[in-house]
Amino acid sequence: MMADKEKVSRSIKIARGQLDGVLRMIEDDRYCVDISNQLLATMAILKKANQEILHAHIRSCVREGLKTDQPNEKIEEALTLLEKMIV
Repeated sequence: MMADKEKVSRSIKIARGQLDGVLRMIEDDRYCVDISNQLLATMAILKKANQEILHAHIRSCVREGLKTDQPNEKIEEALTLLEKMIV
C-alpha cells in the first residue's frame, strides 16, 4: 500500500472508536438522531480514508501500470473502485 499508512491507520482507529461509541449509544437507548449523526460522522472518516488509499493507488499503481504493455487493467481497476464510491 502506497498511501500514508499512519494517516489512514489513525483515521481507521478513530472510526473504530466512534463505532464503539455508537454501540454504547444503542445499548443505552439514546435518541435515534444522535445515533444517526454519529454513524454519519464515522462514515465520513471511512470515506476519507478510502479516498486517501484510492488516490495513492492512482498515483502509484496506476501510474506504473501505464508504463506496462497492459495499462487498461489498472485503469479499469481504479474505475471500478470509483464506481463503488459513488453508490
